[in-house]
Amino acid sequence: MADTETVVAAGCLEKSKCYVKTRKGTILAAEILISLIILICYAASFNGYSAVAICEMVFAIIFFVVFMMEMDKTIQAVNWVWSDLFRTAIGAALYTITSLVCMLRGTGDDALIAGAVFGLLAGILFAYDVYTIILVIKSNRQDTAAPTDV
Repeated sequence: MADTETVVAAGCLEKSKCYVKTRKGTILAAEILISLIILICYAASFNGYSAVAICEMVFAIIFFVVFMMEMDKTIQAVNWVWSDLFRTAIGAALYTITSLVCMLRGTGDDALIAGAVFGLLAGILFAYDVYTIILVIKSNRQDTAAPTDV
């Protein structure tokens, strides 16, 4: 029994390593990491701005696992590309707004300012992810377009 658990764990670790090497895997790993850094900064400043970082980190972990284990191909009830687009667009907007508010209110609180700076970087990262997802959607749309010749 222990041997099969070790094999499954090794397979999951290998899938994780392989998926992180892809562009989408790298972006999701960076989103998880930067959300963790922002969470630490906001927790150190004792302000209530950590909800966005917690939610976005959890959602990024969920999407990382779904895409890594290729569950998006087996669970057809959810359109994963559009769900990921909405997640990243909302994340980019929330990180940008929250970071600007923290920069305006954070005079004298270095941890809050650091979290705000990382939040702006996260907003840019999430916006880049939106851009890459839109490119995927456009390429999928062109691949499935109906022929126009008669």
